Amino acid sequence: MASDKRNIRRHRKRLQIKFGVDEAGRFGFTEDISDTGIFIKSAVVQNPNSVLKLELTSPGGEVIHLVGRVMWAKKVPPNLLRRLKGGMGVRILRFTSGEPLYRSLLSELQERT
Repeated sequence: MASDKRNIRRHRKRLQIKFGVDEAGRFGFTEDISDTGIFIKSAVVQNPNSVLKLELTSPGGEVIHLVGRVMWAKKVPPNLLRRLKGGMGVRILRFTSGEPLYRSLLSELQERT
């Protein structure tokens, strides 16, 4: 198995996320989050380079709105999603609201590790 060459610290965190190209209408969950991106676990994936609207629900129920670009995607049948890593890696392009809340969440996760 290839080693992970990324230098960005990722934090395992399961949060509800809505996503889509024109509107955030599809549902998924985060598997990990970082300063620069999010891994979304979902049986529905968008093509690499697609720009997505994202609505991330924080543990407190507040919604963080952001825009991201799909860097990679792996489609997995829904019945295998629990056993295989299916979903997409999304690079954060910008926040439309809630950036301080997202940064605070990352800080809390960093303190726990």
